[in-house]
Amino acid sequence: MSRKLLALLTALVLLLALATFVYYRRTLAAVPVDPYALVPDDAVLVLSTHDHPALVRHLQETELWDNLTAVRYFQQAAGHLALADSLNGGSARRNSLLSLLGRKLVITSLHVTGPGEFDVLYQVPLTQVSEYRQVRGLLETLGRDARYRLSTRDYEDQELTVLTEQRSEFSITILNYRNHLLISANPGLVEAAVRRLAHPDTPTVLAAFNSTDLLKLRGVDASVLVNYRRLPQFLDVLFRRDAHGQFDQLTGLVSQGLLGVKLAGRESIFQGFSNPEMAKGALQHRLQGQPAQPLGLTGIMSTRTAMLLHLAAKPGRAWPAAPAGAADSLGIGSALDSLQATFGGEMAVAYLATTTPGSRPGRLAMVRCPAPARTAAWLARLRRLQGNSPAFTRVGPYQIHPVGFSEASVLGPLLDPARPAAVEVVASAGVLVDNYLVLSDEQTLNAYLADVVAGSTWAQTPAQVSFLQETLPRARLSIFIDTRNSWNALLGVLTEDRRAGLLRNEALFKRFPQIALQLAPPDNESDPEAQYFTQLLLHRPNLGPATMQPGGAAANSRVLAFKHALTGTPALLPALGTRVSAVVVQDSLHTLHYVSAENAVLWSDTLAGPAVGASLLPAGGGVPGGLLLGAGPRLHLLANDGREVLPFPLNLPDTVRVAGLLAAAPGPEVPARLLAVTAGNALVLLDAKGRQYPGWQPKRLDFPLAGRPAVLAVGGRNVVVAPLQNGYVYAFDGEGALLPGFPLSMGARLAGDVLVQASSTLARTRLSMVNQHGELVNFNLSGDVLSRRRIATWSRTARFRLVPDLRGRTFVLTREDGNQLDVYLPNQTAPLFTQRFVTSGDKAVQYFDFGNNRSMVAVTEPGPGQVFLYDAKGQLLGGDALPSTGTGVGLSYDATTATFQLVRIVGRELRRTELRDGQ
Repeated sequence: MSRKLLALLTALVLLLALATFVYYRRTLAAVPVDPYALVPDDAVLVLSTHDHPALVRHLQETELWDNLTAVRYFQQAAGHLALADSLNGGSARRNSLLSLLGRKLVITSLHVTGPGEFDVLYQVPLTQVSEYRQVRGLLETLGRDARYRLSTRDYEDQELTVLTEQRSEFSITILNYRNHLLISANPGLVEAAVRRLAHPDTPTVLAAFNSTDLLKLRGVDASVLVNYRRLPQFLDVLFRRDAHGQFDQLTGLVSQGLLGVKLAGRESIFQGFSNPEMAKGALQHRLQGQPAQPLGLTGIMSTRTAMLLHLAAKPGRAWPAAPAGAADSLGIGSALDSLQATFGGEMAVAYLATTTPGSRPGRLAMVRCPAPARTAAWLARLRRLQGNSPAFTRVGPYQIHPVGFSEASVLGPLLDPARPAAVEVVASAGVLVDNYLVLSDEQTLNAYLADVVAGSTWAQTPAQVSFLQETLPRARLSIFIDTRNSWNALLGVLTEDRRAGLLRNEALFKRFPQIALQLAPPDNESDPEAQYFTQLLLHRPNLGPATMQPGGAAANSRVLAFKHALTGTPALLPALGTRVSAVVVQDSLHTLHYVSAENAVLWSDTLAGPAVGASLLPAGGGVPGGLLLGAGPRLHLLANDGREVLPFPLNLPDTVRVAGLLAAAPGPEVPARLLAVTAGNALVLLDAKGRQYPGWQPKRLDFPLAGRPAVLAVGGRNVVVAPLQNGYVYAFDGEGALLPGFPLSMGARLAGDVLVQASSTLARTRLSMVNQHGELVNFNLSGDVLSRRRIATWSRTARFRLVPDLRGRTFVLTREDGNQLDVYLPNQTAPLFTQRFVTSGDKAVQYFDFGNNRSMVAVTEPGPGQVFLYDAKGQLLGGDALPSTGTGVGLSYDATTATFQLVRIVGRELRRTELRDGQ
């Protein structure tokens, strides 16, 4: 019986274990883990992202990546990762840890963990068994290394893994909770996450925004959850306690905020919503119902302003003055009440830049006065009641008068939040500037008014005006910071240990010198679900890659001087609403600049190499139009604002460098076909949606190209024509196969482009080339030579080229022999003109045909850096060459004024010149 009982008990135990496993798999394991439930409640900031490759790419585009990699903490972490990768498989598994992040929801939370200390908790999900094995194997590998020590410990039924560096005793604690890795250098944060697991019904840190997922919005790289109630605690870590009292009060406007992060070019934008603070007596309670205000101070704000706190608040309503006591026999209290009643709904506190680190910045208290005369009258009455002298100091048209009351007594405790009423600092002077009363000490006011009189204000500074145009037009709270002006003051208010870190990371701090945080109230504040719209803007001003210069000797010339030398050939693009073309040009740093018809740089973008094939691609086939060009291994399509048009950029193999780019016009249903010529003499055919054609990945030719190939559609078939220097012309179909009759011999070596006159069939499509025996050969896509005609005398040293016009409809022929250049029209035996040069190298020849016998030939001589312009009659315009250091020029024609618009490069300058017919 005992054996049967034992067997029965064993079977029951096995059944119970199986039932428990099934229950776990179907209940506990089936319920997904809310990652925010693992974040401790005391988090100050919570950063979430789900696309790390895109985040890193955008950090590189905004130039933040180089600064981040220079931070000591980042370098230490990168060193550990590099060591871990090398121990875990060497170069074959390089970047394996970084690739683990991928496109997962990774959460980083920041917590204040002690006086002057903060730490970070990372959360990384493991979605595959292979990832779990990878992490486990990595930890075990590090544990076997003599430089590290691996141990485990239990905490409230959870196993914690601790990895310690032997030399420094620096350690990280890791918890794997249902395939969610929690990692921190502070074990207390991991333990706090474990304790939170004991209360699964407790609202998470994201509970107030559960219905909002900013990561689903296009262009959002990450989201940031801000706990404003804990910001003062975090500010204690960074700043001296007496330096952020004003900010502590301002955090009483909202309690929590959720912002989406967009990294784009010269800006990093944080946009989202914040919940109003509901605690009684908080700033929100005092300002509720007061309308948002525009920033009206731009005309009187000095360019030396380091920080501006702007508040849409009427001081008399938000902070009503205490009733005057019976002892106030002079009536000063009543006069202060009356003065406060003249103030409008806009007040501000501004701090000016200091000249030395640690020195106290000058502070200005400002308030709007809708009726300045009434305000001036009550200021004069207060001076008489207090017995102050009527004398004043004049700076320009402004009068600085002494005052005998504290700023906080009329503008509220925001001005002196850390000082009790008994020790309030009395403002020594005040001045009315336009419709604003400005209070400060006399020395600060003198320096400030000198800036205003000299016109050194925000409204007169283009970079500041451009920045303010990006901010919200109205807000209840706005904080504007200029990091360059605030640098010295910041060094003075930081704690000692944080000051050294700021000095090490100065470049990162000054990367975005213009910062604006704004909160705009909802239209209906009585709605319990109403939220503030919140925007944090980090902006790098466009310092102007180019500046306007006088035209010099050419009275009708417009000159734009860039910071770096310009290269290549300027590309002209039509501009809507004007007869003058826009220009795209690149400098020696591979930065592409878009210059408007008004000669202003609208945007700039740094590319991976020289820009080639810049042209305007029309919309069609489901792909928007834009500026098409190639650079490095990528093909770009840029919209009017310089942003990439999806699905661009198109990425070719990393070993490929684009040397040329052509496009065939799209159809209603068919996207444009793109033909990329690589530096290795290969062709790649794909469409504007990024789909490659079979057989073109890439197609390497047996001999170098003689000139630009051609891509076209004939009877619904894609055709690519490639002339080679060995004298043969190849014609391929969309699959990369040769068309019947090709390759076709031209009878001699080739140099120059091919001119294509497309038709509905292969036999009717006409092509033209010139060989090095001086013969103009016409042939079709059936492989038939239609005609052959000698255009000029042949010699062993002569080089012939066919030069099509920009639209590919007509052409001219050139003959170079030593230093002599002859240019022929197709149907003439005598040259249009002959020019002898000092140099004997190849000359860049361009042909511009605008119809109605209006054409122009431009010959660029690269040695001396000059260009010769010949009209349709072969006459040299102006009788002499013009300076030009580019590889070519841009030219357009305006029929309404009968003028040519010439665009050329001269060193760092982009010059536009207007030329008349026959000039």
